[in-house]
Amino acid sequence: MQSPSRGGAEALPLVFTRPLAIVGGGIADPALLRALAERDVALVGADGGADAIGAAGLVPEAIIGDLDSLADRPGWEARSRVIHIPEQITTDFQKALYSTRAPVTLALGMTGRRLDHTLAALSAVLQVAPERRVLLVDEVDVALAAVGTLRFAAAPRERVSIHPLQPIRFRRSSGLYYPLDGLLLEPGGLLGTSNEGIGGPVEITPADATPWLLILGRERLWDLMEAGQAGAEE
Repeated sequence: MQSPSRGGAEALPLVFTRPLAIVGGGIADPALLRALAERDVALVGADGGADAIGAAGLVPEAIIGDLDSLADRPGWEARSRVIHIPEQITTDFQKALYSTRAPVTLALGMTGRRLDHTLAALSAVLQVAPERRVLLVDEVDVALAAVGTLRFAAAPRERVSIHPLQPIRFRRSSGLYYPLDGLLLEPGGLLGTSNEGIGGPVEITPADATPWLLILGRERLWDLMEAGQAGAEE
């Protein structure tokens, strides 16, 4: 990371040259947070998400938000950079997104506990997908917001879900048990839930640049994180 001074919004965005994890106030696994820190992933708290980082025995590199749910703000200000953004047009997750840059971004604690927060997180991911690689992580899954063709490997019978954030037609696919060739997926219509890999390379090609979600088991987090970082460096 380019070391930011403790200061105001003039120092934004915070630019990270390594993976970044933005942590919200939902459900965030402390063991996973510690594993991310061990891999030198930068941790940023989205408002009260900083308390989840603290509960894991860690200190965020920054805390960003309107700070209405942050416990012990003075204590955090003594240990980390606290950036107060009072506007109420966006969520704390969105504030953290537009205030940072990173080759790949993980979002933890953005799901669970409250359905409206989960839906807002999906909306935020949709908004930034064209210019930013974001992985939405929960207790079971990891979801990559994708634009354009994706290529990866899947084990035989591995669950591969393709979720439309908005109507999207797929030109073709390979390596999936249920091909997507020519299919229109859309919320409230046909979905790509619980597809499976046949074993080996998978390629999914949409017909245009509409964002979509690739959802795999959370054990694939490290693979997707490394692939996202490698893609950003190309």
